[in-house]
Amino acid sequence: MNKAVEYAECVISGKISAPKYVKKQMSEFAKIARGEDKEFVLSEVKYNKICKILKLLIMPKGLNKGKSMIDCLAGFQWALIVGVLCVVYRSDPRKRRYQNAVLEIARKNGKTFIVAVIFIILLLTEDRFSKLYSVAPDGTISRAIKSEIEEILDCSPALAGTYQGRVKFKKLRDYIKCSITDNVFYPLNYSRNRMDTRQPAVFLVDETGALPNVYPIEAMRSGQIQVFNKLGFIISTKYPTMFNPLEEEVASAKKILDGLKDDKMTFALLYEPDDTKNWMDNDEVLYHSNPLALEIPEILEDLKKKRQDAIDIPSRRENFLTKHCNIVYQGVGTENYIAIEDLQKCKVNEIDWTGRNVYVGFDLSMTTDNSAFAMAAYDENTGGVLADVYAYIPTDRLEEKSKLERIDYKEFISSGKCTACGDRVIDYSVIEKDILNIEEKFGCNVVGVGYDRYNAMSTAQKLEAEGLETIIVRQHSSVLHAPIKWLEELILQGKFAYEENKLLEINFENARCTYDTNLNRYINKKRSIGKVDMLMALINAIYLVQQNEVLEEAQHWGGLMI
Repeated sequence: MNKAVEYAECVISGKISAPKYVKKQMSEFAKIARGEDKEFVLSEVKYNKICKILKLLIMPKGLNKGKSMIDCLAGFQWALIVGVLCVVYRSDPRKRRYQNAVLEIARKNGKTFIVAVIFIILLLTEDRFSKLYSVAPDGTISRAIKSEIEEILDCSPALAGTYQGRVKFKKLRDYIKCSITDNVFYPLNYSRNRMDTRQPAVFLVDETGALPNVYPIEAMRSGQIQVFNKLGFIISTKYPTMFNPLEEEVASAKKILDGLKDDKMTFALLYEPDDTKNWMDNDEVLYHSNPLALEIPEILEDLKKKRQDAIDIPSRRENFLTKHCNIVYQGVGTENYIAIEDLQKCKVNEIDWTGRNVYVGFDLSMTTDNSAFAMAAYDENTGGVLADVYAYIPTDRLEEKSKLERIDYKEFISSGKCTACGDRVIDYSVIEKDILNIEEKFGCNVVGVGYDRYNAMSTAQKLEAEGLETIIVRQHSSVLHAPIKWLEELILQGKFAYEENKLLEINFENARCTYDTNLNRYINKKRSIGKVDMLMALINAIYLVQQNEVLEEAQHWGGLMI
């Protein structure tokens, strides 16, 4: 049986312990392998070709030193190689499905080794005269990749010697050339001045989390415009901060696997644990982040020793959790807000607002950034809440924001849940007009409008002048804790309903719940470019609903009226 398919089936069945996003990717891969996908198929031709190459490659070191590589690769390594290189279009078997591959995995899982194997395979199989690049944050990592490739080649007799009078693999200081195909591999370290002129058929970014910015990734992708089977690998462990290029790639991959982004070109194996809290005594945390440990007992035992050291010596925790568990260690007090799967269970096609008492919340961020307003109503029949949320972005920044945030804002504008207005800055008058038209448009009664006073006093005064009651909702954990907690409870109880809105779902996924010293909650962004304006507008509206309909304290509103 195809070893990649075998691994996928074991992950799906639970025979192999794996985190949820790996399960999602393996479910998609297994469907293709079974022939159940109408558009894509697993190429046996490509798979057999790769197997022939792996038979020729010899393990240069480690427990399996001297053995053929086809007998030594771990299940997840097979899944990465076969999933990315062997899935093709039914209509055109020459064309690979995937253009982007993301591998997020803990240290000491053979990451550099599998990078080397992939490059050797590609040097032998890509179209003639292809250029392949690895990009690394520094020269040490870059040289390590090249050295690993050379070690495998030096230990593999079938790849030594000559081909048509030329050395099969020419190994020079700055590159490795395969004379069989005339393909060349170039290892690069990070440099803003060396990337833009490259034209890679394939590139791989190693230790992506250590890059200072996304420039090398974008430069490589820009150079692939005219490549038929373009391919880029993003491979890294976690790093101590959430603000790095790896997290952006991982966040994008999660949105795809969650069905929030329509992207058929990304294959992602994200080995980060589902449980990030109970790392001290839950072995599954180690299994999820270290797939190689499930196949090599010595690695698992070493990890358990390191875990005990991290428990006993707090100064070692950050390194252990980040590098060996793929958990960004931020001390106590932070957690994800709502699991996207729980939120999506509350999605409905349409809400009838006719005759309902509606509470509006709005969030006016910086004029060049996103803004939003939310509608919410209490459902007396269920004790739940109905909601709908709308976003606003500057018109002239549409393309820029779509590229930077890797979000198709045009799609959301077409859906009616996002409006582009103004030029380089948002035209607040459009938002004000939309709020003032709510009653007429939806046939409802607007009871109150809650807002964060930051950047919003002028808008609030205009709404007040038109007869709406406006309420300042202090953006402090002591005020927001109650609606944040209530919204979570409503979602988990299935008592929350929102009109289908992928952009709102993305906002939820961008949110991290943080606790203050009194254990009051507030919402932060996971990443600097991740938007939560729609969620904050919703929380402002939820606050009003809770105060008036549940607590019946509208006369106070917990804040100040204009």
